[in-house]
Amino acid sequence: MKNIILILMILAVSGCVSNPTYTGPRAPVSPQLTPGLRHRVEPKQTLWRISRMYNVDIDDILRANNISEDATIEIGQVLIIPNRLKPRVEKVFFSGDDFIWPLKGKIIAGFGTNYQNLINKGINIQVFADTDILASCSGRVVFYAVNLGNFGRTIIIDHGNGLRSVYSRASEFFVRPGESVQRGALIGRINSTVKGKNNYFHFEIRKGAMPQNPLFYLP
Repeated sequence: MKNIILILMILAVSGCVSNPTYTGPRAPVSPQLTPGLRHRVEPKQTLWRISRMYNVDIDDILRANNISEDATIEIGQVLIIPNRLKPRVEKVFFSGDDFIWPLKGKIIAGFGTNYQNLINKGINIQVFADTDILASCSGRVVFYAVNLGNFGRTIIIDHGNGLRSVYSRASEFFVRPGESVQRGALIGRINSTVKGKNNYFHFEIRKGAMPQNPLFYLP
């Protein structure tokens, strides 16, 4: 079963060259009609962290608040946490499970946008100099390819609970399938031999085989 899921995910990554096969969250529900707890977004909180705090799926929060998949949340924004009429006894901030940026750079194509006639299922980050690539979250490397179509050298890290991160267009990777990595560990590098917008890094977060907006997970 795990092998089947991984194959489907790999096909989904390479499928970025065509129209997306996913449809996103189910039809939104009017916030006024949605019972739940109100949560005000605080500094450094991501939608991923908030969903963990209240044990509510991200897609349920998106649907309850009519937030599109390609949107972002802002500090001070009030979110409805569906099916949570009372806060949990203890608010736990799962900082050890949070995702971090794999590298620094300017986002030149966001999630769900059309970039060079491709529907983007992650984010593209422009790189201007030799740059290290870090593991966004702890996990185990489950896939490596030297040339995955338009995405070139690619690895996938499994973080458990159905979450995986995809790292593409690297000059080199220092890890291989079966290896465990810690969040923030050096896993690869991009060399600045190519100038301009063609020199960019592609990053995805997936839940099962479904692409997620990485900005919901990254601080």
